[in-house]
Amino acid sequence: MKGEKNLENENRVRWRTFLKDVLICSLGAYGGPAAHYGVFTDQMVIKKDYLNEEELVELIALCSILPGPTSTQTMVSVGYKTGGPLLAFLTMLVWALPVLTVMTVLSFLYQFLDSMNISQAGLRYIGPMAVGFIIVAAYRIGRKVVTDNTTILLSLLGGIVTYFIREPWIFPLVLMIGGMVSIITSKEKNLWNRVKLNPPWPYFIAFGIFTIGSMVLAFIWDNQIVHLFESFYRYGYLVFGGGQVVVPVMHGELVEVKQFMTNQEFLTGYGLVQGLPGPMFSFSAYAGGMAARGGTTLTQVLGSIAGGIGIFLPGLLLIYFIYPIWENLKKIKGIKISLKGINAVAGGLIAVSAVILMQKSGFVIDNIVVTLLTVILLLTKKIPAPLIVLIALIAGFVV
Repeated sequence: MKGEKNLENENRVRWRTFLKDVLICSLGAYGGPAAHYGVFTDQMVIKKDYLNEEELVELIALCSILPGPTSTQTMVSVGYKTGGPLLAFLTMLVWALPVLTVMTVLSFLYQFLDSMNISQAGLRYIGPMAVGFIIVAAYRIGRKVVTDNTTILLSLLGGIVTYFIREPWIFPLVLMIGGMVSIITSKEKNLWNRVKLNPPWPYFIAFGIFTIGSMVLAFIWDNQIVHLFESFYRYGYLVFGGGQVVVPVMHGELVEVKQFMTNQEFLTGYGLVQGLPGPMFSFSAYAGGMAARGGTTLTQVLGSIAGGIGIFLPGLLLIYFIYPIWENLKKIKGIKISLKGINAVAGGLIAVSAVILMQKSGFVIDNIVVTLLTVILLLTKKIPAPLIVLIALIAGFVV
């Protein structure tokens, strides 16, 4: 009995220490999955030895295969490995909640500027700066995924098709086509080798219920918060590759189709999230809040909550379903091969989104200069992302 109590206390202390380490990662992680990898390695592998580097690389590979926020799913997986489903859920909250809260507050930024009679023109360089971040993301992803003639063609396909067709359904369609083409053109044999799995089906059933239920509810009930939840939940299960990839999908629907916000407002939020630590999918709290403007403060906060929960929930449910069977699932070649085509298309989507967003920002000389300077500073890595955001803010109000 005494031994059980000691074990329980030890687990409690370990959980508290682990969650403190997660918070350290959250407050120090800037720049998307590729940059987060270094923070995870330093804190979770080298300093605390929660897992080894090979296991971390495998988890990142798993989460890259799944739709949803790659960094968040990786961190949740480490929590699952350390203490099971409950610790994984607490990990998710500690990792994402700080920046989600900040982005919810920032969704009121434009109303605040109006109430204080401060010109919104001060934010004008945040948009061109955000385009610079997207250009660099497209370059870095493209360098990794465009490796042969097939991936070049898939990247061009993704870019050209989504440039001319800006409907919400086109993004998941071209991503799925990329995965199928990659499998069809593969010379590997025995792609769908059989492995023994014992998946925890309740999580997948819950994922399906939310997927179908949110679509049906949005169809029969004309409620803004329900519609926002359905949209963001859909982004969460249809987008592969992290925050940069979700940008063109969100922009296409929220700005161009439904016109919930202007291009400048969208880019301001995306630019500001670059200066904050934590998951880039937290941009959803800003976008959800902006989309729910026009009513009460509570409605706008609920819009942010719907955006935040909606976009993170499918990734959480999928990692709960997949992680327990990962050791066997990773032996299936076809899953890894499909990712090659999906990532190539995603690279094209990001590149074209940079072009479209720059067009909408306007090809005036100061915007072009801000974008080019952002690209140069990011590629040289001499000035950290938060400082670039701060410089763009100061320049907007001073110049």
